[in-house]
Amino acid sequence: MAKATMSTVKSFIRKNSDNLLIKFKSAFDGRTDGTEFFTGAKFRKAVLEDFNNNTLGVKGAWFVGGSRNYIQPYDKEGVRGFEISNCCGSFVIGVAN
Repeated sequence: MAKATMSTVKSFIRKNSDNLLIKFKSAFDGRTDGTEFFTGAKFRKAVLEDFNNNTLGVKGAWFVGGSRNYIQPYDKEGVRGFEISNCCGSFVIGVAN
């Protein structure tokens, strides 16, 4: 498989917007000035919102500019998509197999 890029993720979200699932694995926490991992994280239906460059139209997703998103293909737990990690946290966005 070719390297996953932001263009790949944007296209994936656009093509699968009706069936997207999201699992939040960690998020930035100002109380500890770092990212904190969530225990018991589960997939849930993604909520769509107005498009902007930080969320790509997916509520709770957060992308940073300047190619500082670490994007990996994801195919586990009956879900295929992408795992995204950056300084703001990490999450998986995908669709059911």
